[in-house]
Amino acid sequence: MAETQISLPAKLINGGIAGLIGVTCVFPIDLAKTRLQNQQNGSRLYTSMSDCLIKTIRSEGYFGMYRGAAVNLTLVTPEKAIKLAANDFFRYHLSTDGKKLSLLREMIAGCGAGTCQVIVTTPMEMLKIQLQDAGRINAQRKLIGQAAAGGGDAGVRNLTGLQITKELLRKQGISGLYRGLGATLLRDVPFSIIYFPLFANLNDLWKGDVEGPAPFYCSFLSGCLAGSTAAVAVNPVDVVKTRLQSLTRGSQEDTYSGVMDCINKILRNEGPSAFLKGAYCRALVIAPLFGIAQVVYFLGVGEFILSVLPGAWH
Repeated sequence: MAETQISLPAKLINGGIAGLIGVTCVFPIDLAKTRLQNQQNGSRLYTSMSDCLIKTIRSEGYFGMYRGAAVNLTLVTPEKAIKLAANDFFRYHLSTDGKKLSLLREMIAGCGAGTCQVIVTTPMEMLKIQLQDAGRINAQRKLIGQAAAGGGDAGVRNLTGLQITKELLRKQGISGLYRGLGATLLRDVPFSIIYFPLFANLNDLWKGDVEGPAPFYCSFLSGCLAGSTAAVAVNPVDVVKTRLQSLTRGSQEDTYSGVMDCINKILRNEGPSAFLKGAYCRALVIAPLFGIAQVVYFLGVGEFILSVLPGAWH
């Protein structure tokens, strides 16, 4: 069956709404993932996701679990819109003669979507990580002392997302917001190459011979399974990206000059298992996030909104 063309405004609305709903639901787990990935063996504060969330609530209150959510909610709309719309765009233009896309073309479409999204993903993740990790840094400094934790970036932990943005632009220019761009590409491109073909094939498999769009539960389950599979597959790169994008580090061994330097130091100091830190948290974040995204996208929420707005986008 040929790929169905959906209007660009509808794609953008669907992707934006899906992102907002998904992030609101899973942000505390994402915060736990960031804090688990950033802690070193010598300064372990959290033993698990549940331990991290409990300690966060005790020390920072309930809303401490949503530290950095404002940045994510602001930028997730264009990020998810670009990702989903770009994949749809590439799939439509790669389909020929009304035939179903081959696996190779599905992977190419996913690669294009992953490449496009890093325009927004990199600065969004950069700012989100600073805000999410602030509680861990504060707790670490209370335990081992300000000097041992490294006081050079002490002010960063109390800044808002806008203040961090201004500070980075003032000191490093636009490149400051795109720190970790290479690692983000290494994560998001393989993720999309795995996710989108797997989702499309699971969706087709589970809906069977039913004509028209897949039932919402097929889209949801396909999104969850494909998302969690892709998330675990690229988790090692996500660990590297998180470390590179964390401004506040401790010793020289915790400071990285690039992707390869980060990989070498993690292997030397923490062993291969460190690359699996936060993997189950990431799977728990991505599964419902993409399940919700696909339900909103395939239910046509954007098309409905446009249909009740006379003259919209004309």
